[in-house]
Amino acid sequence: MKLSISYKLEEWRESVEKETQRHVVKMEKLLKRYAPDLVQLRCSIEKRPRKQAYLFSLNLSLPTGTLHATGEAADVRNSVKTAFAEIETQIKKHMAILRKD
Repeated sequence: MKLSISYKLEEWRESVEKETQRHVVKMEKLLKRYAPDLVQLRCSIEKRPRKQAYLFSLNLSLPTGTLHATGEAADVRNSVKTAFAEIETQIKKHMAILRKD
């Protein structure tokens, strides 16, 4: 899986990468049907200007479609968790549609 993360501030880097790697391992198990070089995950995190909240967005490009998810929370780690929980649900639904369940 090709992974790219973009963030505005360097202070978010460590916590975002640590949490992202944990969830990427889970996603790779769900996406083992696809060749690793065909799957691209793009992540970005930003702070809401007028709120005390962080927005983490994911774009997952698969050979059979593209999935999008966002997570918003008061701290960086929870926004990452929220976005990955949403995209994992979407992956499961997408795979079920492909299997015609």
